[in-house]
Amino acid sequence: MMLSKTMLSKTIQFTAAVLLLASASTAHATQAQYVCDGGARLTAQFSPPGVPNGRATLIFGSGRKVVLPQAMSADGGRYTNGNIEFWIKGRGATLTRGGKSQSCTTQ
Repeated sequence: MMLSKTMLSKTIQFTAAVLLLASASTAHATQAQYVCDGGARLTAQFSPPGVPNGRATLIFGSGRKVVLPQAMSADGGRYTNGNIEFWIKGRGATLTRGGKSQSCTTQ
């Protein structure tokens, strides 16, 4: 079976677009390790810049994962699900759980 030139061209264009989108969505994702007051440790995995629904996945030392959607912020990056808030600015962050805040820094 032979593909027409138009069909082949469209197939190549579609494949190239899929590969471009796949590489763009993972190429700029960021991960950082944090140590918080009291010794708590966590890894924060941030979605790539420019995605419509930004998020941060926090992975605590216990292995527990929490996904926090990005929220409005005048300064820094703020992620919250209403119960947990993770607000980053530069190398520092504030983790708030149960109304209690902890300062965190990247390692």
